[in-house]
Amino acid sequence: MSLETIVLTFSSEKLVQLCSRIEICLDKLTPDQVWARGNENANAVGNLVLHLMGNVRQWILHGAGGEPDVRLRDSEFAARGGIDPSELKRRLRLTIEEAAALIRTLRVENLCEFRTIQNYEVTVIEAVLHVVEHFSMHTGQIIFATKFLTGEDLAFYAHLNSPPRGHAEKIP
Repeated sequence: MSLETIVLTFSSEKLVQLCSRIEICLDKLTPDQVWARGNENANAVGNLVLHLMGNVRQWILHGAGGEPDVRLRDSEFAARGGIDPSELKRRLRLTIEEAAALIRTLRVENLCEFRTIQNYEVTVIEAVLHVVEHFSMHTGQIIFATKFLTGEDLAFYAHLNSPPRGHAEKIP
């Protein structure tokens, strides 16, 4: 397997894994908690989910995949509710499934091609890596907010406290 294939496979699998963690968080939060803001300069979990969908669509589906750029970034942060957590989950899952499928089919010879995305001149592989890093950062914020709002341990790493037997996740 080539290095490029390993990076693309890891990237697509990581996005799916992180999406699952956000779904777990959304399942634990009430609609009010999903849209709660600590202050006007803070984003609610709901805003972060909308932001992640917009970012993935713009950088992967548009930037790497050539779809039209329909992102309205300011609206991701302006939302103050009105979307049920189950609908956020559904939309996020569809976005990630589409992006992961596209990432898995990227051709190695196109990874060094330049694209202009959000006024940045980046290669296709840089766009993919940017999205994984960005998605991971905001997933961490959502996990922190969920633990803060619920007081629960989400047990994503509970397998590390047991005797070695392996675990369901392929990647940490």
